[in-house]
Amino acid sequence: MNKRACFIIGCGGHGRVVLDILPQGGAYEVFGFVDSNPDMGGRRIDGVRVLGSPDEIQDLKVAIPLEMAIVAIGDNGVRREMAHQLHQWGIQTINAIHPSANLASNVTLGSNIVIAAGALVCAHCQIGDSVILNTGCIVDHESMIGTATHVCPGARLAGRVTVESGAFVGIGATVIQNVRVGYEAVVGAGAVVIEDVPPMSTVAGVPAKIIKGPSADAMYRSWLLPERPTVEAFAASQRP
Repeated sequence: MNKRACFIIGCGGHGRVVLDILPQGGAYEVFGFVDSNPDMGGRRIDGVRVLGSPDEIQDLKVAIPLEMAIVAIGDNGVRREMAHQLHQWGIQTINAIHPSANLASNVTLGSNIVIAAGALVCAHCQIGDSVILNTGCIVDHESMIGTATHVCPGARLAGRVTVESGAFVGIGATVIQNVRVGYEAVVGAGAVVIEDVPPMSTVAGVPAKIIKGPSADAMYRSWLLPERPTVEAFAASQRP
C-alpha cells in the first residue's frame, strides 16, 4: 500500500504521541511538523523536521504540497480553530487511530480525531471532529462525544453518555450511564460523575460536585433558555 504524506500541527507531547501512532496505522507517512514556537523551526522531533509555523502553512501547501494534516494540540479550542482554518485552506484533516485501539464496527467518526493506544469505543458511539480519546479510555455503547473534546487516559464513560463540545474529562474519571457533560465543562481527575455537569463548570470529587463556574440554579437555567414574557407583560405591551 502506498503511504500518503501528511503533516502534524503541533510538536509538543501530544504531537509526539500522534507521530508514534500514524506510522503504525500504515496509511500515512509523516513529512514534517508545523509549530507556532519559533525556537522549534528547523529542529527534528524523533527524526521528523519542524518545517515552520502555522503562518507559513499556505506557502508550504504550494511548495510541498501540503494536502493532509492532523492538529496535535492539546487545547480544545485552539485545536478546533486550527482544524477549521486548515479546511478553509483546502487541507484535508485525517485521523490517527492506534492499532491497539478497539473500535466497534458501527462507530461513527468525524475528522481530525486522535484515538490513542488501548482506547475502547463500543457499539453505536458517535465521535465528533477534533476529539482526543486518550490512552486506555473507555467510551461505552451509544455515547456521543462532541466536537473538540478530550477524554483523558484511563477515563471511563458508561453507556449513553453525552460529552458536549469543548469539554474535558480528566484522567481516571468515571461518568455513569445516561449523564450529560455540558459544553466546555471540566471533569477533574478521578472524579465520579453521577449527575449532569452544567456547561462551563468544573466538577471534582467522589461523587463529583461543582467547584468552579456556573451552578445549575434557577438563574443559570434562565440564562440558557430564551426569555418568555408573561401573558400580563405581553398584554401591557399591546395597550396604546
